[in-house]
Amino acid sequence: QLQLVESGGGLVQPGGSLRLSCAASGFTLDYAIAWFRQAPGKEREGVSCISSRGGSTNYLDSVKGRFTISRDNAKNTVYLQMNSLEPGDTAVYYCAATLKYSYCPGYVLNRYDYWGQGTQVTVSS
Repeated sequence: QLQLVESGGGLVQPGGSLRLSCAASGFTLDYAIAWFRQAPGKEREGVSCISSRGGSTNYLDSVKGRFTISRDNAKNTVYLQMNSLEPGDTAVYYCAATLKYSYCPGYVLNRYDYWGQGTQVTVSS
C-alpha cells in the first residue's frame, strides 16, 4: 500500500519546538516533497518544500528562519523542524509527495500525487 505517514505533532507553548516526520511506505521518495498546513476555516497553504536530493529548499515567508526542512533518503523520510512556534502556526500539517518533479513545483495542490493523513500542531499557552 502506497502511503505517507506524518508524526510528531502535538501541543506546545509559544516559543517551543516540534519536529514533524513524514515516512513513505510502498514507494521511494525520489522526488520533491512539501509540507502544507491547514488551519480551521482557512485554505491549505504550502509551508516548505525540498528537492529530491535536498539541495534546494524554500519556505513560506512567515516561517523563514524558524522552520527547517530536511530529508533522509536512506530512511525514506522527510522532516520539518519547527522552532519558535507561534499561535499562528496552529494547524493540521500534511506532507505531500510528487512523482514528477525533482525540484519544488510550487504549492499547487494537484502537482502532488500522495498526501499523508495530517498531524495536528497546536501552539497555545
